[in-house]
Formats: sequence, C-alpha cells, structure tokens
Amino acid sequence: MLDKAENPEKMIRLMIREIEETLVELKASCAGHMADRKRVTRDLDEIRDKADLWENRAKLAVEKGREDLAREALQEKRRHARRLEGLDEELMRFDALVEQCHEDIDKLEAKLESAVEKQRFLVQRHIRADTRLKTEKNMRKANSGDALLKFDRFEHRIERMEAEAGLVNGRS
Repeated sequence: MLDKAENPEKMIRLMIREIEETLVELKASCAGHMADRKRVTRDLDEIRDKADLWENRAKLAVEKGREDLAREALQEKRRHARRLEGLDEELMRFDALVEQCHEDIDKLEAKLESAVEKQRFLVQRHIRADTRLKTEKNMRKANSGDALLKFDRFEHRIERMEAEAGLVNGRS
C-alpha cells in the first residue's frame, strides 16, 4: 500500500527541493559570516590606526619632555593592542567559519548535482518499468483464454457465414 502511495518521481523532487532549500540557508549563513568578518576587519583597521595614533602621541610627549602624558598614551596604546589581539582571534574564527561554509556549500552542491543526475536516471527507469508493466498486462490480456475464445467464436461465425453463403449459392 505504501509503495502505491509514494510516487518515486515526486519523492525525488521533494528530496532535491530540500537540498536546494538547505543550500540557500547555508549560503545565507555564509554571507552573514562574511559580513561579520568584514566588520571585524574594519574594526581591526580602526583600532590599529588608534594604536598608531597613541604611539605617535607617546613619542611626541617624550620629545616634549612630558613623561606623564607619554605614560598615559602608552597605556592607551596597550589597551588598543589588547583589543587588537581579541579582534585578531575573532577574525581567525570568522575565517575558519567562512572556509567551512565554502566547503559545506561545495559538498552540498555536489550532492545536489548527484541527486539531480539520480533523479534523471530513476525517472527514466521508472518510465521504462511502467511501460514494461503495461506491456506485460496487455500481453496477459492477449494471451488469456477470453481473448482466444472470442477469436475462436468470431472465426466460427465467419465459417458459418461462409457456409450459409455456399448454401445460398448452391441453391440458386
């Protein structure tokens, strides 16, 4: 009963649709990771610029003989350097996520391509099997006793008609 309820072609199309939907979700997720990576890169550039600025201010303060200001500037530079380390780690995590996404997308696209090829192959097999089944049923009908009996009855009727025609011709 379950075999009759499931249309193989529809089931395969459904599986392909699910793979396509998963692929869309995966690509959207990857795009999100790429956007986050870009944001972190911008933040890194901004923090590097600030760290460089504070380093330059520290040098200027030393040149001017203002060690107190130089110390404060170096503390700000260190604070930005710690932030840079955190952003570098975050950037590496996003790099790994984006790389993993690309690998997963490649795998899923290969799986989709394989599924589409299998679909084409299975649909052809299904059509051939269905045609063969119909042919076998028709052959059984042709070989059944009913068809042969009808043929024999038809043949006997024609023989009777021929005999009657011979009697009519013989009497004339």
